[in-house]
Amino acid sequence: MSYPAKEIRIQLPHIDLAARVYGPEDGVPVLALHGWLDNAMSFELLAPKLPGLRIVALDMAGHGFSGRRAPGAGYQLWDFATDALLATQELGWSKFSILGHSLGGIVGVLVAAAVPERIERLALIDGLVPDTGEAAQSPKKLGEALLAQIDVHTKKKTVYSSEAQAVQARVRGFMPVSELAAQLLVSRGLSPVGGGYCWNTDVRLTLPSPLRLTIKHAQAFVQALQCPVSLVLAEQGLLVNVPEFMAFMDTLDKQNMVIHRVLGGHHLHLDDEQGAQAVAECFAEFLAAR
Repeated sequence: MSYPAKEIRIQLPHIDLAARVYGPEDGVPVLALHGWLDNAMSFELLAPKLPGLRIVALDMAGHGFSGRRAPGAGYQLWDFATDALLATQELGWSKFSILGHSLGGIVGVLVAAAVPERIERLALIDGLVPDTGEAAQSPKKLGEALLAQIDVHTKKKTVYSSEAQAVQARVRGFMPVSELAAQLLVSRGLSPVGGGYCWNTDVRLTLPSPLRLTIKHAQAFVQALQCPVSLVLAEQGLLVNVPEFMAFMDTLDKQNMVIHRVLGGHHLHLDDEQGAQAVAECFAEFLAAR
């Protein structure tokens, strides 16, 4: 039986979040978290291929149809982690699984490590830990971030003359995607403005991070995971071909982690139906287990 996706809003004490919901009301609860500068449509091809789940795909703060943070607030990893926990509390979920892509996977790891009693399972797509930085670099990085925040009002968004132009720009973006993936993301991520269209993401999402976790921090979070983990690494994605990341993986005790290496790019679950099916085959039984 198919279940049409529906739209909901989740009012948190500090921000209003939008979400796209898939699956039966009595399905296994799964919170889906998308990647940086994406939105809930990231799971549009994958979610229908995961039967028996109640998937709530958030537009994370500052993305898609969700609210923007108040002036002076930021978009750090722990801010997204707080949003995730508050959202599931509003949904009435005492325990749940997380399906995360890229940034969403990183946030999922932080949440699962910090409050392991709340998380049943982690299904991660090309995302595990953030870019790290060692302590000696912290003063310089903080300085760069502070100056960028002061100058944020000078950042201008690109205005596209048509939705089609925005789609092509997304296809060729920093993390290239297929035309289908770009169309899906544009459908939730573009707003009309004077003279055309622009991405509705908060410009503050593009500011540099004021503080990065060290490698030891990253190792500690992964080693603190108590739930089963299923990690899809895209063969043409962001992680497999980064020697530092693969070296990091070699330092981990992966007793509770199953790793799948799957053909495709960083957005393999969204680029086409074949990629979505390949990811679904890694996650369907894993996430549906009670």
